[in-house]
Amino acid sequence: MDIMNLGLVALLCATTALIANMSAAVFHDGIRPILPQLFEGNMTRRDAGSVAFGLSIGFVASVGISFTLSTGLLNPWLLFLPTDIIGVMVGSRILAAVGGAVWGILVVTSLTAVNTVLTGLPIDALGALGELGTPVMSAFALFPLLAILYQFGWKAGAVAAAVVLLSRLLVMKYTGIYPESIQIFVGMVMLILIAIRKDLSDRSNGISPPDMSGMHSIFDERTKRIVKHLPYLAFTGALIAAVSNAGIFAGSEVSIYSLAEAYKITDPVEQDAALQQVALSEFMRGLGFIPLIATTALATGVYGVVGMTFVFVVGYLSPNIAVAAALGAVTICLEVFLLRSVGRVLEQFPSIRNASDNIRNSMNTLMEFALLIGGVLAVMKMGSTTGLTIFAMLYFLNEVMGRPVLKIAAPAVAAILTGIILNLLYVVGLFAV
Repeated sequence: MDIMNLGLVALLCATTALIANMSAAVFHDGIRPILPQLFEGNMTRRDAGSVAFGLSIGFVASVGISFTLSTGLLNPWLLFLPTDIIGVMVGSRILAAVGGAVWGILVVTSLTAVNTVLTGLPIDALGALGELGTPVMSAFALFPLLAILYQFGWKAGAVAAAVVLLSRLLVMKYTGIYPESIQIFVGMVMLILIAIRKDLSDRSNGISPPDMSGMHSIFDERTKRIVKHLPYLAFTGALIAAVSNAGIFAGSEVSIYSLAEAYKITDPVEQDAALQQVALSEFMRGLGFIPLIATTALATGVYGVVGMTFVFVVGYLSPNIAVAAALGAVTICLEVFLLRSVGRVLEQFPSIRNASDNIRNSMNTLMEFALLIGGVLAVMKMGSTTGLTIFAMLYFLNEVMGRPVLKIAAPAVAAILTGIILNLLYVVGLFAV
């Protein structure tokens, strides 16, 4: 990684630690509800920092590290969860920013060293780990359908499944468009239409949405607090979009493996098409997370470091870093200015608001499923059935131990450890390539 990218990452981590210190924004959604107690003086930084550490360390150690080792791309769990902890825990803004910058530099320099070690092994574990992402996009494209099944039952789900499958088959037969893109679009449209239809039906039957008017004064006050911090938030959005555009950072579990594959494509036209596919998936993911991010921001006055995640889309699609930075700042500003309007829409359509939880659950379920299949493909490429045997042992050992490694990260961690074990067995002469 060159000096410019190293500087971008260091500046980004310094900024995210600073805004966490100001209680302006954090990455972890679970930390945001406790921050009003901190800036209102009802909680000490030490206590808030302990909560932040407890909520975040598992994600850093499992998702953050394993995703980066298996793709070579930085990710928010690895960069922003530690800067959340640093920012919340440290009392000085200057020290928080310095601590964040040091963390960014440490991550980047360590990544280069680890990649050098892994690529020098006799059994190419690092190359095989690329198989982890093979099923991700196809599985992820089903998240709107699974959300419909969760929320509206099997009848609505069966109709939606038929429509989604038909749209996929027609696109594959008559166009050159990625079928997963259409699947996501059709599925999301159906989810929204079914949700609105349910709410309108409830109203016609005399069932009104909950009265939120008593909360409006609190929402307005919290929105003003976010707007007050908008220059810092916009600068952070600019940096995130710039780092995403630099080809060293992936915004979510949805895009990280697909993005790693896209960057390996040498043909510019094909790579551009692949990046557009990744950006569309990230955009659809962002739509699904709007209810969670908007309602939490309005209730706490603390925004998300990555906003509503559309800065990632801007970063992937921008022609260069400068344009990405400018558009990233504009994107965050637009999100903040539209925050109250989004809140009012969600008040009127509770089924759309409730769909947020089902969408997130669907994404997690499908990602766990896809990465498990990808993990099997990776270890089979490393060491055939011996690799699969070791992988299965490690995966189920994590299950019976109560999942010390999060389920979504367990396949990647097990695949990495399988590669290391196979190389050790090769060295002692118990396994041949």
